[in-house]
Amino acid sequence: MPQYPNRQFLDFEKPIKELYEQIEDTKKLAEKNPKIDYTATIRQLEESILEKRKEITQHLTPWQRVQLSRHPDRPYTLKYIDKMCTDFVELHGDRNFKDDKAMVGGFAQLEGETVMFIGQQKGTNTKLRQLRNFGMANPEGYRKALRLMRLAEKFGKPIVCLVDTPGAYPGLEAEERGQGEAIARNIYEMIRLKVPVIVVIIGEGASGGALGIGVGDKVLMMENTWYTVISPESCSSILWRSWEKKEVAAEQLRLTATDMKGFGLVDEIVHEPLGGAHWDYTEAADILKSYILKALKEVKDKNPEQRINDRIEKYGKMGFWEEAV
Repeated sequence: MPQYPNRQFLDFEKPIKELYEQIEDTKKLAEKNPKIDYTATIRQLEESILEKRKEITQHLTPWQRVQLSRHPDRPYTLKYIDKMCTDFVELHGDRNFKDDKAMVGGFAQLEGETVMFIGQQKGTNTKLRQLRNFGMANPEGYRKALRLMRLAEKFGKPIVCLVDTPGAYPGLEAEERGQGEAIARNIYEMIRLKVPVIVVIIGEGASGGALGIGVGDKVLMMENTWYTVISPESCSSILWRSWEKKEVAAEQLRLTATDMKGFGLVDEIVHEPLGGAHWDYTEAADILKSYILKALKEVKDKNPEQRINDRIEKYGKMGFWEEAV
């Protein structure tokens, strides 16, 4: 877990930053005055940090949860795989165009069971963000994901998809190579996979970019994430011709985990460490791992035909409508 002063703080996390600064100042005093014991003071400040994290977590607005989902210190797909699994072997390429660095995947050992992990990967610094295209996959990324899903199906291994993207890459070259078709093909094929598929929204879950690896027997959503058709900023720019209404848009889009659970679009909300997953990578991964293992246990004994029928029924029932008489 990143430690202060390297940690980055959001606006509403400033009270926590101030407490960290007090700890740093106290440590400097302890170095200057070795005869005075500051241990109790530091411990008290650390307890105050935990209390402040708890307080902030209990009163988050939808927009603040969007901000937490994008926190620069938040763990991404490869970090979760590293913390949850052993013997991860990353597989590359779509066998057609090239290897998309925004989409990662491969086999790993999860509590002794071989599982295919697939997910979007963002970069942790400027250079890596450019390499990973900010987690926005091109068509070859979705085709790579589908290739890995079929490979897992061939060997009878379950699939876990970790969703974290601001959207599929919208560039001209992506559209020329069939971005819409690639996403639609993945949705169609994922419905028909014979092996268990668990989907987890671990960060941003935007539009078709998320749906391209978002069809599963169980869909889990971490509590400080969002999942909807459009980002609050883009929604604001369309409706109000400005980004200034992004907080209102976040509220109206009903994009939080609680909202999605209420709509029946996700099956379970995965709790995070106090203040968000960025505060403790190990704890966040351990919590997520327990939810994934539970979900796999619930669906692994179904026969393939029943699994496919249940998936079709699950997604066919989503949404609200009225029939005119």
